[in-house]
Amino acid sequence: MKIKNLLFVAVALAGSITVSAQSNLLNAKTPDEIGKKTAAQMISDNDKPLPYGYVHDRDVLMGKTIWEFVDIDERINFPLYYPIDTAFVGKDRRSLFDVLVKNIKKGKITEVYADDYFNTKKTIKDMESSFTFIDTTEAGKDEINNYYDDYMSGKKVLHPQYINKIELTAQDISGYKIKGYWYFDKRQGELKYRLLAICPVTPEARDIGKDNPDVIDLFWVYFPSIRDILHEAKAFNDKNSAMPISFDHLLNSRRFNGVIYKEENVYGDREVQQYMKDNAQMQLLESERIKEKIRNFESDMWNY
Repeated sequence: MKIKNLLFVAVALAGSITVSAQSNLLNAKTPDEIGKKTAAQMISDNDKPLPYGYVHDRDVLMGKTIWEFVDIDERINFPLYYPIDTAFVGKDRRSLFDVLVKNIKKGKITEVYADDYFNTKKTIKDMESSFTFIDTTEAGKDEINNYYDDYMSGKKVLHPQYINKIELTAQDISGYKIKGYWYFDKRQGELKYRLLAICPVTPEARDIGKDNPDVIDLFWVYFPSIRDILHEAKAFNDKNSAMPISFDHLLNSRRFNGVIYKEENVYGDREVQQYMKDNAQMQLLESERIKEKIRNFESDMWNY
């Protein structure tokens, strides 16, 4: 009898969850009505990200800041990468990169920094050269040389066909760097994780199309400040498209695979590759050692 009651509660909770990505799909009379909610639906939803609980400094028995690299070529990380071509999907489906860049350009995301310690802020003007690269084609250069005086005097204006414009898109990213904090909450007696920052790793727009382009940390965003925005953006759920998961939930619940490339340490937070040089296997083993060191602290708490 108890099992039946438990199943009934689970089904009731599942049915009460409102899915914004497919809202009004079955009732829409025109495509424009898909995704739109009525005023009553919006009031009843009260849909917000799950707030973080307050953690007093005295409750943190152990803490360790780590940095991880999330490779978007791994299948488990695909929800962070796709869709890369938005021409063939609905307006509700966007990649994490598109969500971040779009809201930075709109001014909704303001806590953007040049480094992972949040020392220097970055503006959209500072990043314009990374997002877009405009250059004159070889044919355009010949055109200017042939009519140099006319172009310099302003009599002639270079035709758009002679201008090559390259924009950084979601398909160009290599992955994400994330900064997080593992801590043992002695009040609740468990090991917890708090995501602090996220950074897309991409080549600059000028290097797109080149063989083995150099990649850079495009920008660092303070994660707690963008939770509302990431909660509104939905990642694709391959098992059930009627129940998409928000990017906020996906990242906070660590539904991705990351490799630790740095931990805070006495050597100025040096990276693993700085002391495990030219040996990818040893770097992976060192990353696993750091992970196990954090896990072992929790298990050691319950060994007497």
